[in-house]
Amino acid sequence: MSTLNPRIDFGRLAAQFGSLRGRHPGLWPGLPRGLLLAGLAAALLAAAWAGYWRGQLEQLDASVREEASLKDAFVTKMKQAVNLDALRQQKEQVSTYVSELEKQLPSKAEMDALLSDINQAGVGRGLQFELFRPGQVVVKDYYAELPIAIKLSGNYHDFAAFTSDLANLPRIVTLNNVLIATPERNAGAPGAGLTMEAIAKTYRYLDADEIAEQRRLAAAARAGKKGGAK
Repeated sequence: MSTLNPRIDFGRLAAQFGSLRGRHPGLWPGLPRGLLLAGLAAALLAAAWAGYWRGQLEQLDASVREEASLKDAFVTKMKQAVNLDALRQQKEQVSTYVSELEKQLPSKAEMDALLSDINQAGVGRGLQFELFRPGQVVVKDYYAELPIAIKLSGNYHDFAAFTSDLANLPRIVTLNNVLIATPERNAGAPGAGLTMEAIAKTYRYLDADEIAEQRRLAAAARAGKKGGAK
């Protein structure tokens, strides 16, 4: 049984390519003409890919991504729509809570009255103020903080009652860096009194002009950061 063993006649192929000079491509032998057509087809496909199909495919990919993003946004909004009543109720609760907190922050005009209330809280408990010195106002983003250095003399129970009275004021007042000690002049004396030093801090909300100034400063700071990043 014989086995077919085809052989390529390279000489004949070379002869086909050697006879192309000066001949019209339409008269070329089959192999060169086929290779020419294949080259032209490849060039056309490459040009079509670079000039048209590539942009279309990129646009298609962008549309697919946009579709996925829109689907996610739709699902999120559907969840919000389902829980809309609960979200509105939560918003009202938060607004009420914020309003209650704002009521505990005096305005700039009410600060003098609050300082008087702090002083009266100490005097009402029989304490002697040796120091009552308001410090520099520290302006935050949405409120201002006023530290007050105080020093009182009295007994321990009156200090405790004074602290409780401050906590029960309608405005927010905190005591910081509290130090209770026996004065050196009374050290060892029977029934010697005590002194209490502390920083009382109270807070007030900013007025419209102060809020506008804080926003202006924040915008300027952001612009400065962007300029520095460049």
